[in-house]
Parts: sequence; C-alpha cells; structure tokens
Amino acid sequence: MSFPKDFLWGGATAASQVEGGWNEGGKGLDTQDCKPQFSNLTREQKNSWEYKQMTSQKFEDGKACQEVGNYPFRFGSDEYHRYKEDIALFAEMGMKVYRLSISWARIYPNGDDEKPNQAGIEYYKNVFEECHKHHIKVFVTMLHYAIPVHLVDAYGGWKNRKLVDFYLRYAKTLFENFKDDVDYWLPFNEINAGRFNPYNGVGLIKDREEHYDQSVYQAIHHQFIANALTVRLAHEMMPGSQVGCMIARFCHYAATCNPADQLTQMFDEQYTNWFYTDVMARGRYPKYIERHFKQRNVSIHFEPGDEELLLNYPVDFVAFSYYFTQVSTADETWEKTDGNLVIANKNPYLESSEWGWQKDAIGLRITLNQVYDRYQKPMFVAENGLGAVDTLESDNTVHDPYRIAYLKDHVKAMSDAIDDGVELLGYTMWGIIDLVSCGSIEMSKRYGVIYVDADDEGNGTFNRYKKDSFYWYKKVIESDGTDLE
Repeated sequence: MSFPKDFLWGGATAASQVEGGWNEGGKGLDTQDCKPQFSNLTREQKNSWEYKQMTSQKFEDGKACQEVGNYPFRFGSDEYHRYKEDIALFAEMGMKVYRLSISWARIYPNGDDEKPNQAGIEYYKNVFEECHKHHIKVFVTMLHYAIPVHLVDAYGGWKNRKLVDFYLRYAKTLFENFKDDVDYWLPFNEINAGRFNPYNGVGLIKDREEHYDQSVYQAIHHQFIANALTVRLAHEMMPGSQVGCMIARFCHYAATCNPADQLTQMFDEQYTNWFYTDVMARGRYPKYIERHFKQRNVSIHFEPGDEELLLNYPVDFVAFSYYFTQVSTADETWEKTDGNLVIANKNPYLESSEWGWQKDAIGLRITLNQVYDRYQKPMFVAENGLGAVDTLESDNTVHDPYRIAYLKDHVKAMSDAIDDGVELLGYTMWGIIDLVSCGSIEMSKRYGVIYVDADDEGNGTFNRYKKDSFYWYKKVIESDGTDLE
C-alpha cells in the first residue's frame, strides 16, 4: 500500500447534521433547521424528489415552528454539548484531521448582522482547541448548505449579489478569530449542489422563482465570486494558508459504445462536474458551458472585474465527495436508482446499498486520476462512506461488516490511485459519527463508525458506542493503510 507517512486520515461532519443546539448560544434559524421529516413515510417515499424538495409552505411551517418537532437537524447528534467526548473518541481512533463545518447562523444569526455573535465564536474556538489538545488537524468547511433563513426571506438567497458581501464579512470574521486554529479552509461544500439541490446549495425555493435555471446559475456565479474573494482574503490575512474547492463528484460511465451514449457521458461530465472545478481551479468559465446555458435560456450577469477575480485567485487544492457512480445514456427508459440528492441511471454491474446508492470503489480510483490529471493540484477525498441501518446489540456493540467491506475497497482504490501518481493529501470519511442524513432527513441512515443512540424523532440517550468499524479504521490509521483486514 502506498499511503505516505503524513497522509491525513480523518472524518467529516456538517454542523447542521451533527451539532444540535439549534436555538442555543445565540444561534439563528438556518435553512436546514426548516427541513421536516415524516416518520410515517416509506423509504421509497423519502427517496422521492417531492420529499427532498423544499416548498414555500414547508419553509414557512419550519420558520413558524419554535420546537424541535419534525425537524431532525435541530437535534442532530448533540455534538454541541458533547464535542469533547466526540473528539476524545476521534483521538482514540488515531484521526489525524477532522473536517467540520461552521454554522453561519451561529456566527451571524441573521447573516447580515453588523457584528458577530461572540458566543458562537467562543464555541468553535473551544472545539478547535480540543482538536489541538489531541493533535488533530482542523479542516473547516465555511458553508455546508445551511444559511440563515433571513438571507432567503430578505434577499432571495444567493441569486442576490449582496450575499457575496455578507459572506465575505463572515469569512473575515472566521480568519480573524481562527487563523491559528485551522489547517485547511473550504469556502463551499459541494458547490454543484446549487444545481442539483438549489435549496441546499444556494438557498432557492423553486416555487418562488420565475426563471429557475437563470436564478440557479446566477446564484452559483455569486458563489464562484465569493470563493475567489475568499481565496484572496485568506492569502492576504494568512500567508501560506490552504483554501480549496469541492464538488459532489458524479462519475459517469457511458451505458454502451453507442456514440449517442458516449456523447451523453461527455455532456454529463461537463455539466455536473467539470464546469464547477474548471471555474475555481482553472479560473475561467469553460466554452462548453455556453451551449448548456443557451439551451436553458440562461445569461450570467458578470460585474466588471469578475473575470479577473476568477483568473487571479484559483484554489490551492481540489476536494470532492464520492459515494457512487452512475450510467450516462440517451435511452430515457433506462432503469433508475437513488443517489446523493439525485436520481441516477442504474449500473447492472454494481451492487446497491439499502438506499439504492451503487457501490463502486474502482470509480473512486478513476475519479482521482481524472481530477488530478486535469488540474495537477493536491487533492482531498472530503467525503466517502456508507449509509446503512445499524443495530445496537444488548451488549452495546454494533457489528457492521458491510461498512468495513465498503471502506476497505475504497481505501484500496485510493492506494492504487496514489500508485498511479495522484497527489492525495487526505481522506475524511463521512460521517465519522452517526448524524442526521441530509437527503433522507433521518438518523436511521447511519454512516458513522461511532453509533449515536437516537432515533429519527430524537428519542434516545444520545450515548456514543464504538462499532466494529471503529476498531477497523483505528487499525487502518495505525498501519498507514497497510492493514485492511
């Protein structure tokens, strides 16, 4: 196995999915706090686009509700109160880096406040100090989907360029307070989510938009500008700092050697993957996207200086989440399956998880090679893991051989990619501790190597228990990836 001695083995979470404490410490209401779940629905119903899509009615109901109710992101895994316990478990496992996100609404409750919430700053300062006490590096995602609801109501989300200024104020506050605490910065989680799930990605509610595609891509442009400005600000305030970009990577295989399928595969790669990283890593809009915009009657408004900003401030590293691959085909009758907030074409050669996500470790090796060959920048696998139903036994053990098998295959794929010549900095497994799943909005879909005793309604002790995969990952880290048994 080919992992370097300084390889950053770690785990990842998001504030909205793990913290809880939704109305404590001066935190404002954010967009994830308003996403409801309904336990009476079947898994098939929860996988539907109707369930995942935000509507104005859902949004208003969420804002009006002042209780936890049917809003699992409000309790998460209760890390807000248990972060010391969790970080101690991460240290016991030998984690080298913790990728976590900061809640914008915990720092600026409304998003456009003049002054930050000092209690929020102190909370994250304490979290980072706890990581350092255990010799764990810190990898911060500055915006992982959740934005203050006021920015949706008052400004219409990221389609309004004013959010760039509010975000830069937020970024400056983070850099001023945490410049000595954070090792890697990521301005936006899965920035292409602005397209495949605009509520999560850019704070848009579809039934409020007259020209949905135009609003989506204008909002994404504003995030591109904010990303470049963040790179500039970080390098000015923290010389030598590392600022990256991230997408949800959807690796596509052409269904057949039919040229129509091959062409579809090329377009799918361009429009769902390359466009976003081309802008942030290469510094310019690619020509191929013009065809896509023309088909959708989209015209991006550039302010004077935007092109220069993108060109002059590309990212230092490229990160992505990787969970599954999918099939590209011109055949509209092709069988479908579920995926990361999307519906995907099914690959008959692959096994699927309980939630329909197709397992494909070889696709990770392919993706790493493709991305590194295109950009020649250091890389992070920022998310990768298996959501499954786990059972807490009477002796407080959890036996999850299916998760170990999944992770083992993907660790081997990363090693092979390093052998291929890829410069891979680290791997932050998602989510290192059980948390509320973003897509299905439930605790039942568990990712962690640490079990959290809570159900979809927030019932339970919230006590932490080590799964078999905890001990397996500990051994992997200790051996620098040489012992996968």
